[in-house]
Amino acid sequence: MNETTFEEYQLSHEIKKALDVLKYHKPTKVQAEVIPKVLEQQDLIVKSQTGSGKTAAFAIPISEHITWEENKAQALVLTPTRELAAQVREDFTNIGRFKRIKALALYGKEPFAFQKDELKQKTHVVVGTPGRVMDHIEKGTLDLEKIKYLVIDEADEMLKMGFLDEVAAIIEQVPTNRVTMLYSATLPKVIEDLCHQYMQSPEKVEMSTEVTTNNIEHHLIEVKTSEKLSLLQDVTVIENPDSCIIFCNTQDKVHDVWTTLQQAGYSIEQLHGGLEQEKRFSVMEGFKSGEFRYLVATDVAARGIDVDSVSLVINVDVPTEKESYVHRTGRTGRAGNKGKAITFVDHFEQKYIQSIEKYIGFELQQQEAPTEEAVTEAKAPFEEKMAERRIVKNNKTARINQDIMKLHFNAGKKKKIRAVDLVGTISNIPHVTADDIGIITIKDNWSYVDILNGKGSLVLEAMEHTKVKGKKLKVSKAKK
Repeated sequence: MNETTFEEYQLSHEIKKALDVLKYHKPTKVQAEVIPKVLEQQDLIVKSQTGSGKTAAFAIPISEHITWEENKAQALVLTPTRELAAQVREDFTNIGRFKRIKALALYGKEPFAFQKDELKQKTHVVVGTPGRVMDHIEKGTLDLEKIKYLVIDEADEMLKMGFLDEVAAIIEQVPTNRVTMLYSATLPKVIEDLCHQYMQSPEKVEMSTEVTTNNIEHHLIEVKTSEKLSLLQDVTVIENPDSCIIFCNTQDKVHDVWTTLQQAGYSIEQLHGGLEQEKRFSVMEGFKSGEFRYLVATDVAARGIDVDSVSLVINVDVPTEKESYVHRTGRTGRAGNKGKAITFVDHFEQKYIQSIEKYIGFELQQQEAPTEEAVTEAKAPFEEKMAERRIVKNNKTARINQDIMKLHFNAGKKKKIRAVDLVGTISNIPHVTADDIGIITIKDNWSYVDILNGKGSLVLEAMEHTKVKGKKLKVSKAKK
């Protein structure tokens, strides 16, 4: 296989700098296939599994072609879930960080008025769920006039959730002179039909399922359902993972597992659709940042958690849909790391295993349950690790944000403050240039400015005796 690097794509300095900080050194298979085609404005149908790097495959070339000066959205990404919308928005923000790309996520259970206010700001990329995006289109708060890129992400999940009619309605509203891309783990006929109806001579890119399985060991352990919780504790002691996601099929089962392991002293949180949205996001952020080592979840977490260092996935319940197995196990073995997936199987779940094995093209390796002696022997190192905080080896967002300080200015639109005024003032500070200024957000009564390259303290100090448009403003480090 030829060793492609991001250098070959002749990307701008700002995008290359972000990729370097994010440690994106070599494109994954799907990125090597997709990026050149998107740069050439080609419509695409991409069949690719989770964990293959598909978000960056479209986010990198779209970010490259974003015109910063344009205030209206130039790219629209549709996702089936709020979690995935938030994750894709974060990826765009990271990749476009030094190009000052502003990405916004639109989804339900968040105040419409807040999103409407954000859409009045310069917004380059909008990522959202179909229902909320359609709400904004119908109420005239989302202007699609300048959309150059339309991405339909995880189309098979959209179909399963009954969103396809809404997706088609949104496509009808987007300018026809655009690049359209559809990403899906599977391509049922109804999705292929949608593509051919709304795309211009689309090119099909098909990645094999193996993309996500080369780095993952797949095992199964036969066990009665009544003994699964006991086995779970034994397996986690033996495996002693740095981080682990435990999947269950129902919210009740998640709660049972969470309660049992929490009482046993595990560093653990739960995640499922029954939790308030704010709680779901805080749990996901906590897992990404290493606040706890174990996460027990329903399939809601199989889409939207992008943590490179999950070393073990355990399926306490066998997923009843074969695609879910790939999405779950794709949480481990990411970004070139090795991973392991262990599935607990009762006799009545064997039919699902046969379906999964047929789908992924190989048999899961049978494994014996740990012996009592082995568990006893492994207990001390397990307890030692459990007492330590989990070290996150590759939190991309934290890394790209480490030299950035967000400053709060106590004036905005009502005082006639514009982005150009802030840029002009700040870039006149000695040793500070326009390249040190990141995303600017101007509200009615205040403004936020990201200061890059570790120069936040310098700007903060200088602003104590510097005026903006002849006005002395109060400047402080933003709380969030």
